[in-house]
Amino acid sequence: MIDLRALRANPDVARASQRARGADEGLIDQILAADETRRTALQRHEDTRADHKAASRKIGQAGPDGRAEAIERARSLADEVKRLAAEAEEAEAELMRLAYQLDNIIEDAPAGGEEDFVVLRTAGPERRDFAAEGFTPKDHLDLGEGIGAIDVKRGVKVAGSRFYYMTGVGARLELALLNCAMDLAIQAGFTPMMTPTLVSPEVMDGTGFLGEHADEVYRLATDDLYLTGTSEVALAGYHADEILDLGGSPRRYAGWSTCYRREAGSYGKDTRGIIRVHQFNKVEMFSYCSIEEAHEEHLRLLGFEEDMLAKVELPYRVIDVAAGDLGSSAARKFDCEAWLPTQERYMEVTSTSNCTTFQARRLKVRERHDGQIRPVATLNGTFATTRWIVAILENHQREDGSVVVPEGLRPYMGGLEVMEPLR
Repeated sequence: MIDLRALRANPDVARASQRARGADEGLIDQILAADETRRTALQRHEDTRADHKAASRKIGQAGPDGRAEAIERARSLADEVKRLAAEAEEAEAELMRLAYQLDNIIEDAPAGGEEDFVVLRTAGPERRDFAAEGFTPKDHLDLGEGIGAIDVKRGVKVAGSRFYYMTGVGARLELALLNCAMDLAIQAGFTPMMTPTLVSPEVMDGTGFLGEHADEVYRLATDDLYLTGTSEVALAGYHADEILDLGGSPRRYAGWSTCYRREAGSYGKDTRGIIRVHQFNKVEMFSYCSIEEAHEEHLRLLGFEEDMLAKVELPYRVIDVAAGDLGSSAARKFDCEAWLPTQERYMEVTSTSNCTTFQARRLKVRERHDGQIRPVATLNGTFATTRWIVAILENHQREDGSVVVPEGLRPYMGGLEVMEPLR
């Protein structure tokens, strides 16, 4: 949720943000009108309550002839106080309903939609020229099946489309990837966490995942709980309703969890292999920091992601995601996209978002600052996830169908250097 005082003071900033996102500017005026209605209702309630208190005091002061009238006056005002309290509550509820529809205010994100990102840089090793090497590269599924790493057929048999098994060296590779990420996180000062994958509606809504894209979230109706699509949700809720002592530095957590996504809007997209699936594993960074430090912390999270990408030796690019492609809670987001040789395109492997105070306001996570209580900023970023295996297999393959293990992961795979095809 955004700062209503800031919205009242400068609504044009919010209007510009909505335009950049391709969202409804009219929502700003609706919120401002609802805010005015609420404040008017609260003032009327407070004024009438003061009148009621004064009238109640007059009962004891009234003489015999005026006592009945004073009692009736106090009773009438008491009824009016109740009515106005209900009116104020309704106005508050309507304001919150509208305010929760407003996405976070963007901060320097490019305007436009999914295709309007800005490439900040390309990095990592040079993209391989397989034609010059004399062979046509296989895609990750052919490679994964060849080395006994991925079994999609049995995943579909057991659970349906977009499910799979990681087997043999594939399971080892995934564990190596996630353990390497967790080690880097610990070295960078993150507290490792194994997080719940089921959360309450309040926490899911507090992080901004029950808005426009709620159909992507799995819900267990009987228990009124949600399966998380990222440990960001559980980590954001970890300090809900708390006042933190940040001590001048960010409080960082690295959450390891299985993640679940319905992929409701992805019919026909990336149906082959494990690029877009319903279940995967991920190590997620999460940071609570002061408002003033949020931008620099965002750049630090991006740097940690690039450190991890260097470990697996992938060619990649960093993009500044356009406003219309941001999630509702993000003010700005950077993605790292790894090169996929067989599709000749870049594929997202990490995202890091600065959510400013949007999530913290909803979840009531605050800090003491200069003698006042105020919301903190929250940020998140991918350290490693199952999808990386797609890029690792394709970029490190050899002509015989074997795959070279990136040097940075070899210590986590018992020194294994090459994943050989099954005979």
